[in-house]
Amino acid sequence: MKLNKVVFPVAGLGSRFFPATKATPKEMLPIADKPLIQYAVEEALGAGFTELIFVMAKSKTSIRDHFDGKLSTELSNLTEEKKELLNKMNKIIPQGVSCKYIFQEEPLGLGHAILQAKPLINDEPFAVILADDLIDSKTSALKQMVGLYDDRNSSIISVQKIDKASSIHYGIVSIDEGCQNKMKLTDIIEKPLPKNAPSNLGVVGRYIFCNKILKFLEKISFGAGNEIQLTDGIRSMLSTHSVYAYEFEGIRYDCGDKLGFIKANIEYALKDNIFGGDLKNYLKSRLKR
Repeated sequence: MKLNKVVFPVAGLGSRFFPATKATPKEMLPIADKPLIQYAVEEALGAGFTELIFVMAKSKTSIRDHFDGKLSTELSNLTEEKKELLNKMNKIIPQGVSCKYIFQEEPLGLGHAILQAKPLINDEPFAVILADDLIDSKTSALKQMVGLYDDRNSSIISVQKIDKASSIHYGIVSIDEGCQNKMKLTDIIEKPLPKNAPSNLGVVGRYIFCNKILKFLEKISFGAGNEIQLTDGIRSMLSTHSVYAYEFEGIRYDCGDKLGFIKANIEYALKDNIFGGDLKNYLKSRLKR
């Protein structure tokens, strides 16, 4: 089943990162040497998606500029190394791939953001990537999920094992215990108290949806936080459509959280061929003080 369209909800305020995100979108903050949103886009491209849909706030035009804008610098004044870097930056989006941008007038929840993309999704199945969830893996989490997708009328959401004490930060799923790999959902709850969490499997920001999710999102009322919650739409859909949970292979960094963002920067910087070794030596010396 061919999947072409992927939605990036990037309209959030990024208030946990104020004042850094007062004028700069959180998704444009760098992890090592690339903005967070570029990792998400590269994951989608690597999984074979060719239509990228960004649901953004009107103040976040720098995201559009990053992918659509061309750096025009006098090449004769650049070294060969800088020319190569310039060309690479101008080719983030390869030929044959389209970027489309649609505005969410106010942040009314993840479900509401996805609904804004309905005119561009049409009647096709689609994926959703939350750039806040940076996943380091040999095969990207989304590509793993695409490999499991074989039914136009079902959906797949990614999950990871969490400490139940952290359940108030996640959508928590209940699954059919008889399933393996693709685990069939029996229920999903948005940010339950630990005592009410049905399992220790928390939802992470990678989804593949059948198109019917849009109709369910249109019907639900405002939920937790007075927002249109994607979790509520998924829960409504369970009565008529199969939804599966997939525990991906990889390490997830919560870059919507300051500590998670710092951890990701350290881990990705340590892998850098140019300065990773120097950073490792610095950290060792710093820990000895």
